[in-house]
Amino acid sequence: MMDYDETVCLCALNKIFGFVPQKGRRLYEYAGSAAAVFGMDPEERRQCLGSHAPLSDKICPAAQEEAEEELRRLAHTDCRFVSLADEAYPPLLRECDDPPLGLYVRSATDPAALFVKRPAIAVVGTRKITPYGAEWCRRIVRGLSEAAVKPVIVSGLAFGTDIIAHKTALENGLPTFGVMATGIDVIYPRQHRETAERLAALPGGALLTDYPLDSQPEPLAFIRRNRIIAGLSKAVILIESRLKGGGLITARFANDYNRDLFALPGRIDDECSQGCNLLIRDNRAEPVTDLADLVGKLNLGTVLHRQGKDLRDEALRRFAPLLPPEKARAVTDLLMLVRQYRGITLDQLCRKAGKPYPAVSEEARLLENEGFISIDLLQRCALNAKKV
Repeated sequence: MMDYDETVCLCALNKIFGFVPQKGRRLYEYAGSAAAVFGMDPEERRQCLGSHAPLSDKICPAAQEEAEEELRRLAHTDCRFVSLADEAYPPLLRECDDPPLGLYVRSATDPAALFVKRPAIAVVGTRKITPYGAEWCRRIVRGLSEAAVKPVIVSGLAFGTDIIAHKTALENGLPTFGVMATGIDVIYPRQHRETAERLAALPGGALLTDYPLDSQPEPLAFIRRNRIIAGLSKAVILIESRLKGGGLITARFANDYNRDLFALPGRIDDECSQGCNLLIRDNRAEPVTDLADLVGKLNLGTVLHRQGKDLRDEALRRFAPLLPPEKARAVTDLLMLVRQYRGITLDQLCRKAGKPYPAVSEEARLLENEGFISIDLLQRCALNAKKV
């Protein structure tokens, strides 16, 4: 059991050294305890901090009082502060050279069991995900759910790849960690509050952050968040990324921490895949080309239920009792076009199929109603990963 005063001091130091955690850790290890850091001679402390000496002035009784008040607030919630000195601290994150001095954890599971029961796999990528990326994000997470060893999916609660990974994990019975760039009491973006509440309530799932209570999102906060995503995980899977973006930053951290890194290859001329293709070209990431192979490389055993059902046969079986044979085949042919041209619009389908818009629109709506495809506001069509 951690000494309460030591926990208060570690909480205070975490707040002070949030953006330079390696400095805080070195000072903590030099002094022998967090409480000893507060008892050090100020000049000695400044010498230890070197270029970060101005932070020494923040190590004062007021910082301890603020941390103690924060822990009191946490005591009335389902959140807990897990310090670097706590046995419940994530072991993989502890191995990094710049782990935060503490994490705020909200979970239905005790932190002592949270980070050791399942391997953690990060699934990250661009916020502006394409239909191709969305489809394969779902297929990859679903494939991981069918592995003999069930992982926990780690991502950052952001729009695009992150929220798709979280939701697909929940739909397929996998716990998931949402790593936040805000305080544990500030869900961002607000649109993802329902998903955040669900994953925190699911056994084995959690919301995690190293930011103090009430912290609001800022641009630099997401880089700090990305390092924790990589540090928590045994492997990182990058779905889509441009040449600049948070996904590539997380990939860089994965390389720095010697984590396994995988990237979904994309078309050469697709900006959304340029980052992934670059990592693969430079041998910094392995390409994801086969789900069973990916599961094996992640040491998750074998896939218990192989994917890759014959989509055409399944569609024909579904529509045969509902439509005349010729109509069922026409609808199925349209489905095959959607599979071939991910993100194709209804207008483009008309040209590919050589049919008028009313006929294509009717067939597409039939496919959507039966759950084979989804159609967005721009009338782009994408396969439903549960059907492929």
